[in-house]
Amino acid sequence: MKISNQKITTFLTFTGQAEEAMNFYTSLFDRSEIVSITRYGEEVPGKEGTVMQAVFSLNGQTFMCIDSPIEHEWTFTPAVSLFVTCETEEEIDRLFEELSKDGAVLMPLAEYPFSKKFGWVNDKFGVSWQLSLEK
Repeated sequence: MKISNQKITTFLTFTGQAEEAMNFYTSLFDRSEIVSITRYGEEVPGKEGTVMQAVFSLNGQTFMCIDSPIEHEWTFTPAVSLFVTCETEEEIDRLFEELSKDGAVLMPLAEYPFSKKFGWVNDKFGVSWQLSLEK
């Protein structure tokens, strides 16, 4: 798969779950793959074998991620979310079900004044997703 020349790329900071998250996300979206993974080794500050930097794509959109070697109090927040326009009801229903497993539903999948079908979830890694059915 060809990587786009995006100037701005979403960068997700995990605390040991980066590879698991990438595998989960790429299993949900068409045209998705893990493009590259660089791992921490013995001579660097991160936990050996975890993700020092990775690139993955979801339906052609490029993302980057890391397993932070530094302990910090912050994590993901719904103030920044990934907005997905779904083409079919099957797609939005499937994504809502999978992304909400072991996560949290912020807005149930329903009709709203701004969308025929919309749902908002935090997944099991804490990443926030807004799902909307295309008009």
